[in-house]
Amino acid sequence: MKTKKIWANLSVKDLERTHGFYTKLGFKPNGKFSKENGLVSFLVGQDEFVVHFFLEENLKPAMGGEIADLENGNEVMFTLSADSREEVDGWAKEVKKAGGTLFSKPQTMQGNKNWYGCGFADPDGHKWNVFYNGK
Repeated sequence: MKTKKIWANLSVKDLERTHGFYTKLGFKPNGKFSKENGLVSFLVGQDEFVVHFFLEENLKPAMGGEIADLENGNEVMFTLSADSREEVDGWAKEVKKAGGTLFSKPQTMQGNKNWYGCGFADPDGHKWNVFYNGK
């Protein structure tokens, strides 16, 4: 079988808050934002990976079970590549200003002096990692 495209579907409690958060971080909207369709969507990175954020009550029936409680666990962590340590530091500052939470401050990672990154969660608890590999 050949896969043409992959995208993510995540649940949120407030579409406007989600739209505002990711817009402030510079994510590229995937279409016009409208609460009526029950989702907000963004294109991420050079390959324009699609991330859909659905209202929780709209996504839950399609999941065939409960939505993860992100206050008590994790679902997945997306990684964004950075071109420098300064870019990682910039992400950390912008995330805080946009209303996100840093769960891992900018730092050298796993004892490798060339790896530098930070981790953050959006207002619904979806986790992201910003990573720089200085080789």
